[in-house]
Amino acid sequence: MNLLESTNMAVKTLTANKLRSTLTMLGIIIGNASVISMVAIGQGAQQFTQQKLESFGPNQLSVFPGNENTQGLSTEVAQLVLADAQAIANIAPAVREVAPQISSHLQLSRQGRISQVNVTGTTPGILYVRNLRVRQGRFFENFELQQNAPVVILGSAVADKLFGSENPLGQPVQMNNLSFQVIGVMQAKGAFMGANPDETAYVPITTMAFQLTGRRSPLGIPIDYLELSAQDRASIRAAAFQTTNILTRRRGKKDFMVAANKSVQDLVNQVTGALSLVLASIAGISLVVGGIGIMNIMLVSVTERTQEIGLRKAIGATEQAILTQFLIEAIILSVAGGLVGTGIGVGGALIVGMFTPLQPSVPVGSILLAAGVSGSIGLIFGVAPARQAARLDPITALRGGN
Repeated sequence: MNLLESTNMAVKTLTANKLRSTLTMLGIIIGNASVISMVAIGQGAQQFTQQKLESFGPNQLSVFPGNENTQGLSTEVAQLVLADAQAIANIAPAVREVAPQISSHLQLSRQGRISQVNVTGTTPGILYVRNLRVRQGRFFENFELQQNAPVVILGSAVADKLFGSENPLGQPVQMNNLSFQVIGVMQAKGAFMGANPDETAYVPITTMAFQLTGRRSPLGIPIDYLELSAQDRASIRAAAFQTTNILTRRRGKKDFMVAANKSVQDLVNQVTGALSLVLASIAGISLVVGGIGIMNIMLVSVTERTQEIGLRKAIGATEQAILTQFLIEAIILSVAGGLVGTGIGVGGALIVGMFTPLQPSVPVGSILLAAGVSGSIGLIFGVAPARQAARLDPITALRGGN
């Protein structure tokens, strides 16, 4: 028998026992579906995380008071001041925008409606640094910084709580018994990693310092931290280097930390990638279990078909022909199960994408690898029963194995 005839006979044998063949493939189907779906969901999680981090600011870096030794816990850590941010903006060519910030949790009220809000005192540069958009009205401008103007821009969630369906523009809200005029409402952005700009209100940093928090310092306005954005992705390292040099010269020592958003992004990608690999490896165990199932069923099949094997050997079939047919049967079961499992895995990933923010993607390489692994499992676990069938003594086999 040639290979084509052996394959044809193997297909007929398997289709004659549809239920047993289906149950035999079940382990491979589950294994492949699990591996493909885990890889797809892992890819989707990485893309989702990367997009979210990028949406919170392109090429972003943050500067905090303290250093690696104090870890920000020492009470003697020197404060950053507004002049530090201005120096970076004026001197560092790799830096596009700088946004110094003072944050405080304050109560906003309006006609009996009250909302606890994270109020951020900052500069207009935060729009670019954090990739923010104004939905209604406008953001405050530099002249309002100079005048310590009592103006506020509300996050979308804050505006909904205080004004509902009313137009908030031009309306007053109360903070610390002071009246602030609403001049803008931010576009909704959504929460991510504990930060929610929709529940934030923005005021000029000078207004925050002098009217809301009462911050004073001989060196200038103390700030909590500052965020900045590099000119482009290629400039991130240069922006960090220039920022470090400028602040070290100004302050006489390195009592601050510079952290790049890209570093966080790389770390998150590494964690999600490793988690996806672990999940896919665990799911891959079911492929081995499926292979053992194929071997068990094929061994049972050899026992059931001893007379058929004996008859074929009696009329001239070689051990090689018997071995080939049983190996082909095992490979067909494994590959067919792999293809069905791959289809189920891709379908499951698409369903996850329909009902979650994730957009799973299935690399072609993963599908080809899964198909190759399935075929290999059929070959590996089909060897033992195939060899047993090929070595049967024809006389013993014709007697039914007795």
